[in-house]
Amino acid sequence: MELLSRPRRLRTNEEIRSLVRETRVSKASLIYPMFVKEGEGIKEEIPSLYGQYHYSPDRICEGVEELLKCGVQKIMLFGIPKQKDEQGSSAWQEDGVVQTALREIKKNFPQMYCITDVCMCEYTSHGHCGVLCECTTVDNDKTLELLSKTAVSHVKAGADMVAPSDMMDGRVLAIRRALDREGFTHIPIMAYSAKYASAFYDPFRDAAGSAPSFGDRRSYQMDIHNSREALKEIESDISEGADIVMVKPALSYLDIISKASQKINLPLAAYSVSGEYAMIEAAAKANLIDRERIIGEVAVSVFRAGANILITYHAKEIAKLIDEGKIG
Repeated sequence: MELLSRPRRLRTNEEIRSLVRETRVSKASLIYPMFVKEGEGIKEEIPSLYGQYHYSPDRICEGVEELLKCGVQKIMLFGIPKQKDEQGSSAWQEDGVVQTALREIKKNFPQMYCITDVCMCEYTSHGHCGVLCECTTVDNDKTLELLSKTAVSHVKAGADMVAPSDMMDGRVLAIRRALDREGFTHIPIMAYSAKYASAFYDPFRDAAGSAPSFGDRRSYQMDIHNSREALKEIESDISEGADIVMVKPALSYLDIISKASQKINLPLAAYSVSGEYAMIEAAAKANLIDRERIIGEVAVSVFRAGANILITYHAKEIAKLIDEGKIG
């Protein structure tokens, strides 16, 4: 048969498939979330996140060293304090759990790039992402001051980047101004810009002890039905000085990642969240899927949709797949 176009020519072997590959995956684009728990001598597996751990600040470097051996050089820290109050005051304390962990990491592994999650939900007694107004809703403007104090305290302790995840209006601008006033004009902000009120967060809330004690977060996180709103939120954060914007979750929001990547000129991150991780691990434990191939395929799909950066609990596994030439 006389065919001029034969697309299979470019699929003949691995050499040519890798040559013409449209989506490239790099270990430099991976960020691994880590949970730091106040205390000493702690390394505990998280029941809701099989294979993930709580570390105390004095043991956090064990996990950091393991990541560096895999070639993963960027982490995002989440803190779990012993004491919580209405304002979440331990979030910005000089001797807070994240601040202590940052100093420990930078002392032992200065090459590790440390990003910190900036939010109040892990620190407040009520589990919401800010100060409450009349005990029912989050007071947006009062919360901005606390988020700014927290971000500055993280940077003073050694954070290379801050990532506000609270979804308060105006928080990027408030944090940018606070950092600049302290002379931290070089510190970038990665904004959780399109953060949906998703059911995929449940394992994280168990891991971080951050589930709200009443109600939910739909008055500040985004409605899962909306896409134009996501672009509006992203544009707003960019106008306030965000250096990187994020879509969260990833897998069920590939359409948002794709739309955002076509519209903006900033780096775009995607967070493959705890529920996405837990589903893969549960299916793998039940021998229903090929775990390795699924991890690789999910990661590639996020980058193919348009993300430049992937925050994922599978960072070590993805790094191994890249080393073995199975993705990338």
